[in-house]
Amino acid sequence: MPRSYPPEFRRKVLDLLKAGRTVQQVAADLQISDQTIYNWRRQERIDAGLEPGITSSDLAELVAARRRIAELETELAVTRRASELLREVVSPKGGSRPSR
Repeated sequence: MPRSYPPEFRRKVLDLLKAGRTVQQVAADLQISDQTIYNWRRQERIDAGLEPGITSSDLAELVAARRRIAELETELAVTRRASELLREVVSPKGGSRPSR
């Protein structure tokens, strides 16, 4: 799993780039991958509307929606299973089925 950095740290890294430092300098000084910095810079440009792509806020909404869909699918599976079990125990006319 990729390492996660706090948003404040990312902001400081991007501010260092804007101040004229190179990606290689910042990466070496802070001991982080230069590719990580390139990714952060690209996402900042997307968020600013300078490049096409999914903005950070849209991505957060998408992640939340996918999580909620997974929860609802689980709830639906449980409800369906409970319904199947009830059908086995209760006859369609409302009475209990005789024991086997």
